[in-house]
Amino acid sequence: MAPRRSDAARNRERILTAARSRGAADLRLNEIAHEAGVGIGTVYRHFPTVRALQEAVSAQSLLRLRDLAREATNDDDAGQALAALLASTLAMQLEDGGLQTVLVSPADEDPEVTAVKAEILDGFRQVFDRACQAGAVRPELTIDQLQHLVCGIEHAVRLGAPADRELLLDVLVSGVRPAAGV
Repeated sequence: MAPRRSDAARNRERILTAARSRGAADLRLNEIAHEAGVGIGTVYRHFPTVRALQEAVSAQSLLRLRDLAREATNDDDAGQALAALLASTLAMQLEDGGLQTVLVSPADEDPEVTAVKAEILDGFRQVFDRACQAGAVRPELTIDQLQHLVCGIEHAVRLGAPADRELLLDVLVSGVRPAAGV
């Protein structure tokens, strides 16, 4: 007999809770099943791959980032909007250790993840393009380079200390601006 919908939903949430308690690099489906108190088959029914589980764990972060990108497109100060979006993205990637992996992955398990990522990228691109047009961004900087810089700052904060975040973010935002006299 197939589990009732409410049982399936509870099992899915138990699996996600167990997965969230681990680092993104430590998602082993057998261990997650044990910790969640479900069989490995239950885990595989909900999440056929570690990648699918990673996407589900980061789903709320993706939605929050999409909303922040949408809000930033409506900010009249394009330079400030970009700086705020960079700060929010960095903070979210530090909170959700798997978010970066999901964001930069070229292939997604869940088509909804693909759609949300497209919205995020579109919002970032709009904010970035407006900031470029306003002269708030170095003309030689690309959006891909900016994405790599945010990932690099995340990595640097993880290697260092959480207290490094504000200084490194300031260095990033300052470095994005055109050089003085340009």
